[in-house]
Amino acid sequence: RRFWGWLNAVFNKVDYERIQAVGPDRAASEWLLRCSALVRYQGFQKWQQDYNGLPTGPLGKYKIEAINATDSCIMYRGFDYLDGLEHVTEIKLQKCIYIQDECLQRLSETKNLQKSLLQLQIISCGNVTDKGIIALHKLTNLEYLYLSDLPGIREKETTVHVLQQALPNLELELDLE
Repeated sequence: RRFWGWLNAVFNKVDYERIQAVGPDRAASEWLLRCSALVRYQGFQKWQQDYNGLPTGPLGKYKIEAINATDSCIMYRGFDYLDGLEHVTEIKLQKCIYIQDECLQRLSETKNLQKSLLQLQIISCGNVTDKGIIALHKLTNLEYLYLSDLPGIREKETTVHVLQQALPNLELELDLE
């Protein structure tokens, strides 16, 4: 178990030179696919899931529009890859064992995501608490938030109230005990 944690940490190490060399979308695609997440590019219906099948072509041509991190090993230390992404409208975090409050805080403080992110789903991420969900209030353009199977949410009413006050246009769907 410790070996896998170490290996996942290696997969999440940010390579700033790579971001400079190939651009933020390509570097983030490589990171996400290495960690078993999926990406979908602007103008495409198909999800990219094969690292070796990453599209080639002019750098900057493929812009990440959606991220599906179901069962992935993404963790906080890799979140710097998100900074340069300007077109991400959807993120799904499902069964991500390394996602915790600090990740959601970091997500909500990412300037480009504050502008572009419209839909967010957080499902079965056991390390997420009310603090992490409340941090999402900085995603000012968020239109839809789905929360399900999050045992760390203890103050559901308070958390929902804070989010609805900060984001009056947010459609909030809950499937919490």
